[in-house]
Amino acid sequence: MSATTPAPQPGTPAQPPPLVVNIQYVKDLSFEVPGAPGVYSTLRAQPNVAINLDVQARRIAEGGNAYEVTLMIRAEATDPNAQSTGQAPAAVIFIAELTYAGVFTLSGLPANAVEPVLLVECPRVLFPFARNILADVTRDGGFPPVLLQPIDFVQLWQSRRAQQATPAAPVA
Repeated sequence: MSATTPAPQPGTPAQPPPLVVNIQYVKDLSFEVPGAPGVYSTLRAQPNVAINLDVQARRIAEGGNAYEVTLMIRAEATDPNAQSTGQAPAAVIFIAELTYAGVFTLSGLPANAVEPVLLVECPRVLFPFARNILADVTRDGGFPPVLLQPIDFVQLWQSRRAQQATPAAPVA
């Protein structure tokens, strides 16, 4: 069985899709290996990698319906076998920072749907590409690729809203 879409009636303007991806791009990319070249001969185990991820969205032009959504990912790897003295942090093996963005056009969405679309649906579109770039740059840097696990952008958005709704504790 096949589904068919009714043809638009002549004279009726076509309704634009509610979400259009105009472009995706690397806004910023940085990869550092502070201890190179020595780190390549002294690293004996897979590094510990800490990931920090943030999503931001902004309207491109006042009153417009085009938005830039930015996915910022920072991966910092440390040597699991480095001697830590409690005071000094473990030796940094590499730092990878990626800012991956897209320009999206939203049309016909109710006002209460704009924020979740920008902070949940748009990052879902961007994430697989950013994940691939981060894996490639760490692999090309001479290390095992950093493979990000899937991100629950709904939970990330809800926790951000909860933090914004919670008033700061009074200072005594």
